[in-house]
Amino acid sequence: MSRYVLFHKPYGVLSQFTPEDGARSLAEFDLPKGVYAAGRLDKDSEGLLLLTDDGPLIEKLLNPKNEKPKTYWVLVERLPSEEALKKLREGLKIEDYLTKPAKVKILDPQPEIPPRDPPVRVRKTVMDYWIEITIVEGKNRQIRKMTAAVGHPTLRLIRKSLANLTLGDLPLGQWKEIEKSEIKF
Repeated sequence: MSRYVLFHKPYGVLSQFTPEDGARSLAEFDLPKGVYAAGRLDKDSEGLLLLTDDGPLIEKLLNPKNEKPKTYWVLVERLPSEEALKKLREGLKIEDYLTKPAKVKILDPQPEIPPRDPPVRVRKTVMDYWIEITIVEGKNRQIRKMTAAVGHPTLRLIRKSLANLTLGDLPLGQWKEIEKSEIKF
């Protein structure tokens, strides 16, 4: 019987069980044996990670043609203009590809997020803002590249949801098992 695990991945942890280059890995979180990450969150990102041993479900979730939404809270430098938000919403050219349209909004009110360890750099002369971005792709470091392309570098990135699965109040570094029936595509 397959297993399904939601994990709140901390900053600085690889989305794999084998440590590399001195980085932390999933091996230190006492996750069930035999599961692996359905997709990735880079080492510099936090948030929801689904782990499972159900290969067909992973394929269904990750195949770009299925367009499963992924929602992120993104701390960016400076308040994005309506023009910058429009570019993100319509899709923009990054390296050699054009991103699909994204859902983007400034979070209002700004959420209270516990500080990260290590903390995000703070500049006294530049305000930072949380925005929400939902994409149906998942190219390498796509959100970071998108915000940089419109002049608002990503300072912190938290995946809040994947398809219908949400991070909810799952504590940082903790995991919980769910039933396959809870995963809706």
